[in-house]
Amino acid sequence: MLVAAAVCPCPPLLVPEVAAGAASELDDARAACAQAVGVLAAARPDRLVIVGPADEPGRGAHPEGAHGSFRGFGVDLSVRLGRAVADTGPAAELPPSLAVGAWLLEHAGRPDVPVEGLGVGEPLAAERCVEVGRDIGARSGRIALLVMGDASACRTVKAPGYLDERAAPFDAAVARALGTADVEALKALDVHVAGELKASGRAPWQVLAGAAEAAGLTGTLLYEDAPYGVGYVVAAWS
Repeated sequence: MLVAAAVCPCPPLLVPEVAAGAASELDDARAACAQAVGVLAAARPDRLVIVGPADEPGRGAHPEGAHGSFRGFGVDLSVRLGRAVADTGPAAELPPSLAVGAWLLEHAGRPDVPVEGLGVGEPLAAERCVEVGRDIGARSGRIALLVMGDASACRTVKAPGYLDERAAPFDAAVARALGTADVEALKALDVHVAGELKASGRAPWQVLAGAAEAAGLTGTLLYEDAPYGVGYVVAAWS
C-alpha cells in the first residue's frame, strides 16, 4: 500500500558539484526536495521506490545497490540505491533521473529501508503507466515513492525547447494536480502535448497516479518555478 510520495524535479544541476558556480540558483529547489523526502521518512515505509524518466537503455527495474554516476556531466561522483552493495554490472547503471533521486536520498535523510529504482520510458502510454503504478500500490507492506521528473522545457526563448505558449498553462495544471494529489488530473495529462513540451515527468507522474488510486493521500505543493526555462515542481503526498 502506498503511504507517502515525494515529487521532485530531476535535473543533474540539483547536485551542487554538477552545478558548480551556479549551485546557489537551485538552493530553494533543493530545500523543497529535502522537505519532501523528509515526508517519506516520516511515513515509516517498509520499502521505497524511486521512479523516473529513462531512455531505452535505462528502462526497467534497478535493484537495491545499483549504481549511478554524474561522470557524464563532468563530475566524478557516484551514488547507489539504498545501503546494500550489489554487483549489478555496468548494464544496470542508473539513468540520470534515478541517480539524482539517489543523491537526494543520500543528502536529505533517506529512510533506512530497502530502496529500488524504476526507469520509465518517456513515450510510455498513459494507460500503461497507470497499470505499472497500480502494481506498485498493490504490493504488501508500506510503500513510499520518490517520483522524479520535470515539467515543460519550453517556458522561455532560452529554454531547451524554446518558448511555447502552451508551456505555462500546462505547468500550472501539473502543479495544481501534484499539489492537491489529484490522481484523475494526472491520469488525464496528454501524452502528445507533454512530449511536445518536453515534459519528462509525465510518465512518472502517471505511475504515481496509478499507485495512489486507493491510497487516499493528500498533497502539498512545496515549490514551483521555471529556472532555465524548465518547469520544476516539488510536492509531498501523505
